[in-house]
Amino acid sequence: MIRYNKMWDLLKERKISQYKLINCFGLSRGQLDRLKKNENVTLHTIDVLCNILECNPEDILTHTKDGNNHF
Repeated sequence: MIRYNKMWDLLKERKISQYKLINCFGLSRGQLDRLKKNENVTLHTIDVLCNILECNPEDILTHTKDGNNHF
């Protein structure tokens, strides 16, 4: 499972609100909702967030095993 807890912490640290993400950077409410629920988002969304936060993907997300092996 991918979790975005680190992203929310980084946003708080950098004083970037959800309002600003939507109105200044063009993220949709749907994208933010999926991130809040740790649901799937596109790599494009991850790329946009990394550009906004000037960071790497590992700075905003973590992977944990969920026990489901879908190979």
